[in-house]
Amino acid sequence: MPAPLRSLLTAAAVCVSLVIAQGDPQLEGTWTTKSRKVVTGPVSAQTLLRPSQVPRMGFYDPVNEKMFEPDLTGISYSFTKDGFYEEAYYRAISNPTTPSCPQGIIQWQHGKYIKHSNNSLTLSPFAVDGRQLQSNPCQFQSSVYTRYSQFEMIKKYSVAPDPYNKAPRLDLYRFDGSPMNPMYLAYKPPQMLPTQTLNPTAASSTGGAQPTGKAKRDLQGDHYAEEPLNKYVLVKRREPINTDKWWWIGVGMTGIGGMAYYYC
Repeated sequence: MPAPLRSLLTAAAVCVSLVIAQGDPQLEGTWTTKSRKVVTGPVSAQTLLRPSQVPRMGFYDPVNEKMFEPDLTGISYSFTKDGFYEEAYYRAISNPTTPSCPQGIIQWQHGKYIKHSNNSLTLSPFAVDGRQLQSNPCQFQSSVYTRYSQFEMIKKYSVAPDPYNKAPRLDLYRFDGSPMNPMYLAYKPPQMLPTQTLNPTAASSTGGAQPTGKAKRDLQGDHYAEEPLNKYVLVKRREPINTDKWWWIGVGMTGIGGMAYYYC
């Protein structure tokens, strides 16, 4: 066998050995942190009809483009045994220099994951489906609602009974080895939205995620205004804003202004 062909086959064998089954049966289920207030999956009918009167079940409604703020912060991951995942984050970020200006971030995305033979995971989201709602009250008068897509590398993970309450516990470690908050099994089989692209757009073929801009509901009609994060946010669908277009327009205008200043 020629040496170049032998090297190529060896490299291919190494690549194949690095990736084993698409998913892991141990990961199957919906996992959530101790607050148990952040959970992936479909939003319950009670939450849709009476969002302020019942405990919220679910996080993101892709059909009506609605995000529901949980009662407490937390993280939730769901995994299927055949290689799909969904995640939901609700985080508060303190501001030590200005305590009256804390920030809040709500994030949701889903996609496919691969387990590797070194016990690491790679999570690849469906780029056009992810959503993020960010609140910075001292910088913006309202929340900023955008598409969100973040590839994730989990360096390692473990599934084992918690040493104190014996409940099934999932520990994930970020790409740099730092641990995430432990999560506990909430549902098995997992509670998830459909494992396919939910919001296909014309830009989805390019894999690009475009921000949607800022918006809020208006119960008096189809007018758009702004809404702070500390409400049970219901955000209506809007067409994405092409930020690349406006960035290039800004560059062009800056260049024209510079030339005018230099020659005039």
